[in-house]
Amino acid sequence: MPIADPKADPTATLLISCPDQRGLVAKIASFIYSNGGNIIHADQHTDRLANLFLTRIEWQIEGFNLPRELIAPAFSAIAQPLQAQWRLRFSDDIPRIAVWVSRQDHCLFDLIWRQRAGEFAGEIPLIVSNHADLGAIANQFGIDYHHIPITADTKLEQEAKQLEILQHYKIDLVVLAKYMQVLSGGFVAQFPQVINIHHSFLPAFAGANPYQRAYERGVKIIGATAHYVTQDLDEGPIIEQDVVRVSHRDQVADLIRKGKDLERVVLARAVRLHLQNRVLVYGNRTVVFA
Repeated sequence: MPIADPKADPTATLLISCPDQRGLVAKIASFIYSNGGNIIHADQHTDRLANLFLTRIEWQIEGFNLPRELIAPAFSAIAQPLQAQWRLRFSDDIPRIAVWVSRQDHCLFDLIWRQRAGEFAGEIPLIVSNHADLGAIANQFGIDYHHIPITADTKLEQEAKQLEILQHYKIDLVVLAKYMQVLSGGFVAQFPQVINIHHSFLPAFAGANPYQRAYERGVKIIGATAHYVTQDLDEGPIIEQDVVRVSHRDQVADLIRKGKDLERVVLARAVRLHLQNRVLVYGNRTVVFA
């Protein structure tokens, strides 16, 4: 089912983390209430081991007394004494997404179809690939396609070109939809908003032919994991995961088919949660206010 039009009834969302202390919920809610805001969603979590309070609060823009450009400065005056880290998003600011692929097309097709069906609020103006194979899909949907081959000798030069392209297209989020290349630490430092999808065999079956090796080991569960990309390979904060059972009757082709199904769904969920500003990262963990 398509989501509601984010421009029809725009909202503002604050994602906040700060040291836990008394009265936090009241202080944050009072900021919105005192300025005439109508809260439509509020959730919070306390990590007692880290002594950290984390919250997501969303309210309607209509009737709010502060103009948009003054909300952040006004809330900053409250956040600073709380030692809070926070970000403010508006639902009608539609993010621009670049989908990066290699040769596999199942996650790419799924993201495009879901975006066209209105399942998440985001534009996909750009596809980037280290191979030319999927250019026809981009042409089919009227999306710009940039083929940027990568070798060990050209990696840094080509990543610089990729960063220029992202800036040119004003991209807010990169989705690695089976992009079979490792991003350098320098790239991630300059563009940290990257979501990746991979099979959940890691680290048990890292490297080549994971499904063949999982089949030979006789696994009973396979899965998929979507996470933010960090400088540590496949160890970024996890957004979404899912699993499915397999049996002795399943051959390698069955494991691959079931794995691709999970990758589609898990990646789509992760992208949707990110675009709805429901994911709060702290350390190498996430709180997902679903």
